[in-house]
Amino acid sequence: MEKRKVVIIGSGCAGNTAAVYAARASLEPLLIEGLDAGGQLSITTDVENFPGFPEGIMGPELVENMKKQAQRFGAEFRPGNVDKADLSSSPFKLWVGDNEVEAETVIIATGASARWLGIESEQQLIGHGVSSCATCDGFFFRDKEVLVVGGGDSAMEEATFLTKFASKVTIVHRREEFRASQIMLDRAKKNPKIEWITNAVITQVNDVEKKEVTGAVLKSTVDDKTWEVPASAVFLAIGHIPNTKFLGGQVETDDEGYIISHGGARTNIDGVFHAGDVQDKVYRQAITASGAGCMAAIEAERWIEAHE
Repeated sequence: MEKRKVVIIGSGCAGNTAAVYAARASLEPLLIEGLDAGGQLSITTDVENFPGFPEGIMGPELVENMKKQAQRFGAEFRPGNVDKADLSSSPFKLWVGDNEVEAETVIIATGASARWLGIESEQQLIGHGVSSCATCDGFFFRDKEVLVVGGGDSAMEEATFLTKFASKVTIVHRREEFRASQIMLDRAKKNPKIEWITNAVITQVNDVEKKEVTGAVLKSTVDDKTWEVPASAVFLAIGHIPNTKFLGGQVETDDEGYIISHGGARTNIDGVFHAGDVQDKVYRQAITASGAGCMAAIEAERWIEAHE
């Protein structure tokens, strides 16, 4: 059985930063990359809001640089996914396929996956005008017309934020009624840049051949009528799914599955720490995830020192 002082689960900004700090502390961390190596940045094109890159940087390049930095200090990266975990006592047990790993401490940095519409054209245009993060990508669509899909508080917040850049923001919602709180809905309705299309769903995003969004085909949920709406971007605001299912309920989470923090980067289990979007459902930025990874690694180092 393989034994490690620190095992990090997840290879986005949070996991990679945790690996840098743990490796520099001579803890020789093992990072399990997960099914989506690199996290959400691996499907992001230009990143212009990460400090230190005045000209911006491509998302995959940023996470690859973090990985190389961690490896330079002795971190080991391993492909694969943690299928199950036994966190009942330290050393904790993790299973990657048929391989079992024992860890004195565990840092959970598995992130949260955006909910997508699930249509082929949407998937092909992610990073080319299709986005799940207005804060990340809204700047690129200054003076353009954009669509926001969703009916909850997140959709209202994203749409309102996008009016800082876009010439027009159209909210597309499958129902007549909205799940958003009244205050958020009222705020969006008062914004002159926001328009509304209800009782409709997107069935296709154009234009895959051009590798850019030029519009979307909508279908009425009332009479099946279809029509096209021009747009330079489609922002999905239909929620995220935290990647915590593999924990089997051992780590305390809220009703949505996000890990509940017990101060700093600590979970309810002594020696198990969280980092990034798997706990953070408010900011969801590369820089906040990296900061959380730093915190988790320092917490793990101190935990090991205290118990040795």
